[in-house]
Amino acid sequence: ELREAQTLTLTNTPKTGMALAIDVGTYDDIHPRNKQPVGARLALAARRVAYGEKLVYSGPMYSSMKIEGSRIVLNFQHTGAGLEAKGGELKGFLVAGEDHVWHEAKAEIQGKQVIVLSTAVAKPLAVRYGWAKFPTCNLYNKEGLPAVPFRTDDWPMITAPKK
Repeated sequence: ELREAQTLTLTNTPKTGMALAIDVGTYDDIHPRNKQPVGARLALAARRVAYGEKLVYSGPMYSSMKIEGSRIVLNFQHTGAGLEAKGGELKGFLVAGEDHVWHEAKAEIQGKQVIVLSTAVAKPLAVRYGWAKFPTCNLYNKEGLPAVPFRTDDWPMITAPKK
């Protein structure tokens, strides 16, 4: 929820940038000891936002989705030269249907889109990516910047027990 709040602030506040550090921290410390990647990413954001340089300054950010049968097609901004899965197959995607139960999903890059599906969800409604305290996720743009965690749903985070 904290990452979502930061992303909402970024998208709703003009002249701001964000340096994602999801791939350089550790499980028990959100402040990475290796500050160089964070500083380099902040510098890219400053060069674009403050100085107007034409460069890729952000990792992929979710922009829209389309449900196509049993799969969901995701679109992104800031894809740069394209998308890639760092270190193998894409990880970190969950999908849910009408029951709001989340299942691990297979995800595949097709051009500048990601296709997500799970055999456990016949009629998917929503996707989450990197939605955990310390997620295992590996979607990047080819410029080496990690994708911003997101959710496509607006379901309550805490639900009351059913009576």
